[in-house]
Amino acid sequence: MAKRNLTRRQFVTTTLTIGAGSVLLGKTALRFPAESKESFADPFQIITLGKSGLKSTLLGMGTGFSGYNRSSNITRAGVAESIIRQAYEKGIRFFDCADSYGTHPFTAAALKSVPRESYTLSSKIWVGPGGIPDKERPDADVVIDRFRKELKTDYLDLVQIHCMTDPHWTDKQKKQMDILENLKVKKVIRAHGVSVHSLDAMEACVGNPWVDIVHVRINPFGEVMDKSDPASVIPVISKLHKEGKGIIGMKLIGNGNFKNDSEKIDASLKYVLGLGTVDMIIVGFELPEQIDNYIGRVKKVRI
Repeated sequence: MAKRNLTRRQFVTTTLTIGAGSVLLGKTALRFPAESKESFADPFQIITLGKSGLKSTLLGMGTGFSGYNRSSNITRAGVAESIIRQAYEKGIRFFDCADSYGTHPFTAAALKSVPRESYTLSSKIWVGPGGIPDKERPDADVVIDRFRKELKTDYLDLVQIHCMTDPHWTDKQKKQMDILENLKVKKVIRAHGVSVHSLDAMEACVGNPWVDIVHVRINPFGEVMDKSDPASVIPVISKLHKEGKGIIGMKLIGNGNFKNDSEKIDASLKYVLGLGTVDMIIVGFELPEQIDNYIGRVKKVRI
């Protein structure tokens, strides 16, 4: 995906154009990177997540929309298995799970009849208070052993530490990081990283060789992001990308806050895919028709 080069000054002082109008984000005016006539985005393009070696389709499926206490919207609606299976059948090859989502058994059931090497499987461990019903938080090797049983797989492609907000998380989670590194050496997992939920936590990833892949919250409206002004977040994502860390974009639809606003959805896809620093994006499908809808939307984005 070709990168659009904007200086920080250009980025902060330009206007984000949507249709015939423009949107001002706080005190900052942003614009999309200039359109290229080279090609349109391909949701099924095989990308590589940084230096990790992990490959995936450009568009992946998140299984944890409104996920907590080992449940999510699709598990509570009773459609998790069927939605995941349909996403695979449509061509999506990345499935993002987490302990707090409760989607492991449904993912295993949905994908049981297809070759394990034909898709990329990601999950996350929860180390903080709340989030999952267990009062105790066993070490990562114990948790990953359970994950493999729930997912009916010998290995996971990616395991991340979930929802880090502390700027010192790399110190506080050193024990779990070392365990995950050992599991990678043993090929129980293929890569490790973090899902960040604050700009401080994201900045802690910069220069840290342990971090293979980062989940980042990104959309042009600052909705449910680490900062309400995307101009504060984009330079950090760029640094991570330049270091060879895989970048997975999430919250493109503002945690669902503008899922019924077609213009904003298209604007967000155009913006994020145009940055050139986000390797892939994940969307939390809740209905079968949403899969085709987002596949079609991505195909209309010029890159």
